[in-house]
Amino acid sequence: MSQKIRRANPDEAGLVLSFIRELAEYEKLSHEVEATEAMIADALFGDDPRLFCAIAEWNGEPVGFAVWFLNFSTFSGRHGIYLEDLYVRPSHRGKGLGKALLAYLAKECVANGWSRLQWSVLDWNAPSIAFYKSLGAVMMDDWTVCRVNGSALARLAEKAP
Repeated sequence: MSQKIRRANPDEAGLVLSFIRELAEYEKLSHEVEATEAMIADALFGDDPRLFCAIAEWNGEPVGFAVWFLNFSTFSGRHGIYLEDLYVRPSHRGKGLGKALLAYLAKECVANGWSRLQWSVLDWNAPSIAFYKSLGAVMMDDWTVCRVNGSALARLAEKAP
């Protein structure tokens, strides 16, 4: 039995989208998925990609992924990685693939001199929270995620000078 973590290939936008849909179903958020295969392909492999993806394989079969982009800490003066999605198919959990994906991203940070690896986790997802804590992640309970989207985003944009 072998595991491998590698960058996604340009012909795998459909695979990435299938992982996104599986993750959304797990998180009870399928109704929020608007992405299309073309949108994912353009974001990951277009002229100026700002989104990146690693694929986890088990015996040559893609079974998970991590999607991330660069963020920036004004306090450290350096970039970091913001992990948007991390998912391993249920049939392959417990094999170290989630840990391998996070270690892959940590290695990217260290190799590039970036200051941190950061992500969000749903507060009800106790198994993931325990897993992240076991890897040294700190839950930042004093921070609240904010989001403006949909019609609220449009209304806010109308107020721009």
